[in-house]
Amino acid sequence: MAKKRSKKSDQKSDNGAELGFEQKLWLAADKLRGNLDAAEYKHVVLGLIFLKYISDAFESRRAQLETLCDDKKSEYFVNGDDDQKQAILEDRDEYLSARVFWVPADARWQKLQAAAKKPTIGKTIDEAMEAIEKENDRLKAVLPKRFARPDLDKSRLGQLIDLIGTIMVGDEASRSKDVLGRVYEYFLGKFASAEGKLGGEFFTPSCVVQLLVEMIEPYKGRVYDPCCGSGGMFVQSERFVEAHGGKAGDISIYGQESNPTTWRLCQMNLAIRGIEAHFGSKWADSFSEDLHKDLKADFILANPPFNISDWGGKALREDARWKYGTPPVGNANYAWIQHFVHHLSPKGTAGFVMANGSMSANNSGEGDIRKALMEADLVDCIIAMPGQLFYTTQIPVCLWFLSRSKTNGKHRNRKGETLFIDARKMGTLVSRVLRELSEDEIMQIAGTYHEWRSKGKSKYEDVAGFCKCASLVDIQNHGYVLTPGRYVGAEEVEDDGEPFEEKMPRLLATLKKQFEDSMPLEEAILSNLSEMDYGD
Repeated sequence: MAKKRSKKSDQKSDNGAELGFEQKLWLAADKLRGNLDAAEYKHVVLGLIFLKYISDAFESRRAQLETLCDDKKSEYFVNGDDDQKQAILEDRDEYLSARVFWVPADARWQKLQAAAKKPTIGKTIDEAMEAIEKENDRLKAVLPKRFARPDLDKSRLGQLIDLIGTIMVGDEASRSKDVLGRVYEYFLGKFASAEGKLGGEFFTPSCVVQLLVEMIEPYKGRVYDPCCGSGGMFVQSERFVEAHGGKAGDISIYGQESNPTTWRLCQMNLAIRGIEAHFGSKWADSFSEDLHKDLKADFILANPPFNISDWGGKALREDARWKYGTPPVGNANYAWIQHFVHHLSPKGTAGFVMANGSMSANNSGEGDIRKALMEADLVDCIIAMPGQLFYTTQIPVCLWFLSRSKTNGKHRNRKGETLFIDARKMGTLVSRVLRELSEDEIMQIAGTYHEWRSKGKSKYEDVAGFCKCASLVDIQNHGYVLTPGRYVGAEEVEDDGEPFEEKMPRLLATLKKQFEDSMPLEEAILSNLSEMDYGD
């Protein structure tokens, strides 16, 4: 079995905030929801959290400028000239040059919080959002502006402003980004859970995102997600780079999202962390309006919608992306896979979520496309995942990893080979309907993959029931079906050394004793039911 990869402790955030405060904040905010459903309420809460973030970052930069104005050694020194100092503090360019959003005076958090108890607070927030969009090109058409609508209780809205105002972030913008970023991400997950299937469209569980990122290791280069949802893949990629000693600018982010509401959530999610991204000029469907036609990405991370039938396939029969076969009109799975391949650079790697049917389906030419992908030696690894990981579906899914660099000099030559991992038994139920992979399980899976790919003296070994390196001939013998269970076999069971002729009588005696012990319990239950008039 692969050794667990190293990981950092996550018991406390860098700013010292104890874990769990997000949950307390969520419970308090949820009490203020009133008659709004989660789908509507998320725009209220997330919009206010974003407003708090950009205001905190603005005030932090303002305090920095004020210090420089009073510092005799600084080029900003004004020698007590209050008018000159005020001009610097209100100079829009001084904020934009520091990559801080310019927040007009009437849109700053302290002004909003002062007006929180007024019946016109909804209109005040809408005007603040409009003013911020007007002053910051990146935020145009992004921020929610429906706070004045009649169905939003203004008293509860004022209480929510007071609640979000209690998030203490210290004096540094970096702390604001950390704390409010955590809150934003936590709330995205909670809203996805509250909305059920609808919420899953904009949110991929963090354990799945983390596993994808740990597998493909996007240290440096272009990262692309053509169905990016709320941007979780990008956030985790930035974290990965920074955790391994890199800088945020080491990766260039390219994304696309067809849902306008989700597109806005993504823009705010990245902006709250200062992550720059290329999203094109609008929301658009990646199949019918590819906004990054010429992009060749070093890393592709994606969780495309499963088994979509209305993806516009009839109008795209002759598309240049279908190099390995025309995908069926009734299912977009192999359209997505070929879209990923089309956008991979010559040494690129892709990791994405797929419905389990993609590993074995033969309908409408899907089997032929899968065969062509295998014959082109593009499939690097397939992972069977446990069920109940997603808000959108209770069925299990799989992860695909494609590579154009199987013979790359940095890695072991795995030409003509594919790694299969069966992780179906992993994960722990965190609610009645939702399962999560632990940090150790994520590192075990990713560690197995990287040991398999490592150059030189490899530590990788097949483990029955868990992982198997299969040749193209093996896969051909299975009819190009890529279900890991076909390759990894059954887990080895350790022999306890007890002879069968002794074990069987012992087990039968135990079973007989259990039957005998159950009889008094059965009689007691029937007696109690009879006393409640539920007996025969």
